[in-house]
Amino acid sequence: MVQPKRIRLGDLLVEHKLISEAQLEDALTAQKKTGRKLGRVLIENGYVKEDELLNLLSRQLSLPYVDLASYQYKPEVVKLIPETTARRYRALALEETPDGLLVGMADPTNIFAYDDLMRILKRPIKLAVVKESDLLHGIEQVYQHGAEIQTLASEIDDDLAENVFDLDALNRAVSSSDAPVVRLIETVFEDAVRAKASDIHIEPDEKVLRIRRRIDGVLQEQVMNERAIAPALVSRLKLMAGLDIAERRLPQDGRFNIKLKDKSVDVRFSTMPTQYGEAVVMRLLDHSEGVKDLDEIGLSAPIKAQLEKAIRRPHGLLLVTGPTGSGKTTTLYAALSALNDAARKIITVEDPVEYRLSRVNQVQVNPKIGLDFARVLRTTLRQDPDIILVGEIRDHETAEIALRASITGHLVLSTLHTNDAISTVMRLVDMGIEDFLIASAVHAILAQRLVRRICEKCSSDYTPDAGQLAWLAGVVGDEAAAQMRFHHGAGCPACSRTGYKGRVPVHEMLEINAELADALRNKDYAEFKRLALAQEGYLPLVQNALALARQGVTTLDEVVRVAGWVE
Repeated sequence: MVQPKRIRLGDLLVEHKLISEAQLEDALTAQKKTGRKLGRVLIENGYVKEDELLNLLSRQLSLPYVDLASYQYKPEVVKLIPETTARRYRALALEETPDGLLVGMADPTNIFAYDDLMRILKRPIKLAVVKESDLLHGIEQVYQHGAEIQTLASEIDDDLAENVFDLDALNRAVSSSDAPVVRLIETVFEDAVRAKASDIHIEPDEKVLRIRRRIDGVLQEQVMNERAIAPALVSRLKLMAGLDIAERRLPQDGRFNIKLKDKSVDVRFSTMPTQYGEAVVMRLLDHSEGVKDLDEIGLSAPIKAQLEKAIRRPHGLLLVTGPTGSGKTTTLYAALSALNDAARKIITVEDPVEYRLSRVNQVQVNPKIGLDFARVLRTTLRQDPDIILVGEIRDHETAEIALRASITGHLVLSTLHTNDAISTVMRLVDMGIEDFLIASAVHAILAQRLVRRICEKCSSDYTPDAGQLAWLAGVVGDEAAAQMRFHHGAGCPACSRTGYKGRVPVHEMLEINAELADALRNKDYAEFKRLALAQEGYLPLVQNALALARQGVTTLDEVVRVAGWVE
């Protein structure tokens, strides 16, 4: 066990010719103004690379340098250091060694932190030099505010022990910004936004409370024993959404906005009465991400060319289809962004407005006051628009107005919940739309899904099992299946051991040409499907997903999941 040395970092860097005297003076001046650590100022100003600085510290202090980017954490070891202490001192317990506990520190020269860690751990410590950004990422992965959430939950549980039925006292308590329930809500939102979660689920059970976050389309769960905090938590959230906190027997819907540091997040809020209390689901819409353009939404070159052709038409209907959360609105706004200029009048009708675009007239429907899609659409047509975006076609009336608008000189963009491009036409027929109107109005249909992307840090070769090979052979044939090679993620700290990190879209594009339109007018749906499948350039969703799997972007499991949706 060696106590850390005090060193003058600036002099050391100058001595080894990594920075100049002038750069040191400049950094010291900036340090006095900001109060930040000298090493961090030097790195952010570009005077020295972080790896160079850490390697120098490692040699000078005779400490090992540990690369945390690919480090396999042991949660039971990491949590030997309390979360608050780990965050305060930028320290992570890494491994039990014969010489003591190996602790990675962003600043191993911090003697005060070293002494405090010795006092808390009550055992010998061996220090290691680590990159601060990797360390902070490791802290978020292993702790995920878990201890803080558990502590706050316990605190709320204690507060409610005496006044569980006293709503007035409860409301007074939660109105304080220091109340534990408010801090719990803030922490839950911070964790969800940081993890890029699309939804937060709060579910009371018989003896526990579950808080689940949907990340990359999959729910991740935290279970708390403080079941009694659920009513307080839900009441506070209902107040934020402007709902009736006394009504617990009926479902309620609302929305509110939260600001977290530099992020503005719209929250769509829904409650549902269950056997053990009200369950809550919150959809998070992060406006700070901004509107993407067509080059950023993952379109293949052929489909991007088809989409650009479709949106450059002076009139007609373009439909983007897929399940909830498949990125339909992101795609439509990328198209709007490409069309948005001073020469075009663009109006959107949405529920809710998910992105903000300058020069675009955006209307949010409000069924409670009779401002529904159909009514707004009728008014929109009197506003002399060139392009209309309808957030979603939900009923016959909205569909008919949108289709008729598209054949009277307007370009209409909208979404529909269907499994694939070909079945979209049958959905419109089922909604009561005349075949001739569909044939005249609909010019193109883009269907899409989101599949999980393999984590780049732990991607490795993968041999499909017998069931997957049998499925693959049924799609491409035995010979082709035997020659295909695939990858999967083994699981690592960077992807929270899931093997996936992020998602990538899969598309299929169907253009309604003269032959397809004639088949629709003749109500020959079998011929429509045959012609669509034979259309030059048309590649089904499953084939596009399989192409991504062969490139090592996603897994065969994800392809099978897409195939299940389509079938």
